[in-house]
Amino acid sequence: MSGHSKWANIKRTKGKNDAMRAKVTTKISKEITIAARMGGGNPVGNMRLKLALTKARQNNVPKDIIKRAIDKGVGASTGAGFDEVTYEGYGPGGAAIIAECNTDNRNRMAADIRHAFNHNGGSLGATGSVGWMFKRKGTIIIDKEKAEEDNVMLIALEAGAEDVITEGDTFQVITSPEDFLTVSEAIENENIPVEASEVAMIPDTTVNLEGDQAETMSRLIAELEEMDDVQEVYHNCLFIHISEPTRH
Repeated sequence: MSGHSKWANIKRTKGKNDAMRAKVTTKISKEITIAARMGGGNPVGNMRLKLALTKARQNNVPKDIIKRAIDKGVGASTGAGFDEVTYEGYGPGGAAIIAECNTDNRNRMAADIRHAFNHNGGSLGATGSVGWMFKRKGTIIIDKEKAEEDNVMLIALEAGAEDVITEGDTFQVITSPEDFLTVSEAIENENIPVEASEVAMIPDTTVNLEGDQAETMSRLIAELEEMDDVQEVYHNCLFIHISEPTRH
């Protein structure tokens, strides 16, 4: 599980300012709409909608926005709205990158993604070119100071978690995507506060980047994340002594 234990260093922190929070809200709203369109507006029996609503709650998305997103999805005709597209490629130093997108214009999206890669020392690959380096896993983060390790481990493993890892000042509960909500609810029912949780693509191995390569990779990730149609960006980099990316 060594690859999973590094997830906190791999996933970039979102929501640092109002503009970024607004983008996050828009992306989550879009995900709710798609989930409702595909599986209906009732989260019971619609796992994807459940996950989207969990993410909305964690990011303090207003209830009226959530309701409008569900209504929009339920009212959409078949095939209307956004297409789901996943792009894979390589960044500086051979780092692997996956960008999951919801877009209403595939041609524009592909051109924007390709430009971001080419502009930042990367190259867009074919479907499957790097996806095999990742596994989709649920991760639940708990502050060490707010829970006892034995208690977290007992509750999580009994609920179906795959592993519980100690990483820095946190406990990280690892689950399969299918068991993520069950384990999350079991932890919440025991009044254990959760710092963050999500289902994400976790790399099996990581690549260390520093200096110019780290700076360039950071700019590439930032450029991808700022695109309205990009829902999630995953990569297998560990940045060493990196400052905030500068815009060009």
